[in-house]
Amino acid sequence: MSTAPAPLLHPGTDPRLMEAALALNSERLDVAERLLKSYLKDDPFEVRAIRMLAELAARIGRMGDSETLLRRAIEISPGFTPARANLALVLARTGRAAEALPLLEQVFEAEPDDIGHFNLKAATLGRLGDFDEAIALYENVLARVPNQPRVWLSLGHMLKTVGQQVDGIAAYRRAIELRPQLGEAWWSLANLKTVRFTDSDRGTMEQMLETAELTPEDRFHLHFALGKAFHDERDAVRAFRHYVEGNRLRRERLPYDPATISKAVDRAIEVFTPELFARAAGLGFLAADPIFIVGMPRAGSTLVEQILSSHSRVEGTSELPDLPAIAREQPGYPGCVRQMDAEALAAAGREYLKRAGVQRRTDRPFFIDKLPNNWLYVPFIALVLPNAKIIDARRHPLGCGFANFRQHFAQGQPFSYDLADMGSYYADYVRLMGHVDAVLPGRVHRVIYESMVSDTEAEVRRLLESCGLPFEQACLEFYKTERAVRTASSEQVRQPIYRGGTEEWRAYEAWLQPLKQALGATLDAYPAAPEQR
Repeated sequence: MSTAPAPLLHPGTDPRLMEAALALNSERLDVAERLLKSYLKDDPFEVRAIRMLAELAARIGRMGDSETLLRRAIEISPGFTPARANLALVLARTGRAAEALPLLEQVFEAEPDDIGHFNLKAATLGRLGDFDEAIALYENVLARVPNQPRVWLSLGHMLKTVGQQVDGIAAYRRAIELRPQLGEAWWSLANLKTVRFTDSDRGTMEQMLETAELTPEDRFHLHFALGKAFHDERDAVRAFRHYVEGNRLRRERLPYDPATISKAVDRAIEVFTPELFARAAGLGFLAADPIFIVGMPRAGSTLVEQILSSHSRVEGTSELPDLPAIAREQPGYPGCVRQMDAEALAAAGREYLKRAGVQRRTDRPFFIDKLPNNWLYVPFIALVLPNAKIIDARRHPLGCGFANFRQHFAQGQPFSYDLADMGSYYADYVRLMGHVDAVLPGRVHRVIYESMVSDTEAEVRRLLESCGLPFEQACLEFYKTERAVRTASSEQVRQPIYRGGTEEWRAYEAWLQPLKQALGATLDAYPAAPEQR
């Protein structure tokens, strides 16, 4: 979702800054970075250049650097409203939407009529779970300026989240009508999983790909959407061709080194030993409120969340970024946990509940944090929140890997755009979870996706028992539960379990060799972990 609050520059700007802005807008990020750093070397107080460098950092995922730069720009020029709006956006995207709202109030006070600010505030409210207010804001904007394709797109996202699928589809279609080359709108329709494209739709998307001035972002979104279109037609050759191209284009914009995750897992295995957990027994923050659902994306975590959220004692929230943020705030993590005393362990767990509490909307005793990437922090969770429930949602590595390859993630999953990277990531995830099973036997409850599909009632009963919850029929009829769902499976979990998805990867198996090679022994050992060396 694009919520950029203001253009980078205005007419009449210094030619060197204009050149940098053009490079940034055309995704020549290396050129933009070189120009901006050169400019700031000559004039370190030029807030427009600082803001552009912050925008560049955000685009490549360096949100911490972006926040630092924006705060520097505001410090230099407190009245520089575009930097304050950008900072609100960065805070919202890093899970600190509550901190963003006061900034937005200042932004509105300075520029009360800027449509972009309404869009940004609505997106921020959505991140806080205030969906009705967010939808009202979008509708207010569109009543004033109805021909805004990106606002229609944003409204579609919000309507989809709250389950208003028909209205969401209409909003996406309106965005496409206004701007047929808007790839994100086409992908948003595809990402509903329940929409089948017509011949006319496919023709229009293919025609848009021939448009010379198409942005890289529109182009890769169109390829992912066309991959879905041909997948639905069971044309695996053309579908995979589009998936490959969409992933290639996306990978160019998201540098990723799989060794980073492998080293993080190595370090976690080294630090989180049986001796460490023995010394920490009985410590941490003892609240039992959180239920963490971890694992690979596209492995059934949203399904597990929907089942549990259908229970009268459990509240579903969303994919919360708080736990990784708290872990990274510990100086020298993970090695520092060896020195954390009882007070420090309890403080970390207490701080998590405080931050996660912003997302709570009910007084139900338990709540779900469904950030899949929390698998990397499961040992830390076990230390600081020893009574929290931890559920590992696991799916066949080829089915899961291909499902990720088909999926364009807006942010946060850079490993998913290359089959070999994905195999390495999956193997590291299984390796760490195998270590947790060895040092904390029974601490993690594992849900195997294929088992959940084939014998749903038995698996649901096991899941509830692992959480200490009595069985409720509503958990089997999870698709009837009305709640906001923000992930890629939002529409799938509003229907009974789809049993055909477990084997879809087989039509593409001939092209999955890089994934198989990277998985290695992990593929043969599934659903268990390979023997640890």
